[in-house]
Amino acid sequence: MAKVSAKVIQISGVTFNGLTESKHWVAMDGPEEFGGSDGAIRPKELLLLSLAGCTGSDVASILTKMRERYTRLEVHLDGEMAEEHPKVYTSLHLKFKIWGDDLNTSNIEKAISLSSGKYCSVTAMLRNSVKITDSYEINPEE
Repeated sequence: MAKVSAKVIQISGVTFNGLTESKHWVAMDGPEEFGGSDGAIRPKELLLLSLAGCTGSDVASILTKMRERYTRLEVHLDGEMAEEHPKVYTSLHLKFKIWGDDLNTSNIEKAISLSSGKYCSVTAMLRNSVKITDSYEINPEE
């Protein structure tokens, strides 16, 4: 089994910088009322970006291999969160927005399905604890 590592370094209060094996730093912070400086993304919000980025990368790669000629891809994520602590995400919805002309809807559906069911490791880690749904929208080339 492959090993991974990461670290976070406290800057001040609840402001931290994180580093992983890819050697890229990410800043995380909280609101001022909780000891932060409100200067960076919240740690829990990174989870949303991880999910959208992971599945977006999969879908882009799969569509390219399918020779779909799309010109733009966005993944929008909406969700719900528990109101009591721990304030976990209870449901998340990914909406894939794809721009291009003459796109094959079955290829788009297959790419999204392959990502959510097989390739996206973030989805695989979350699917047993949060309801994840998806949809897509095709827009004409800009």
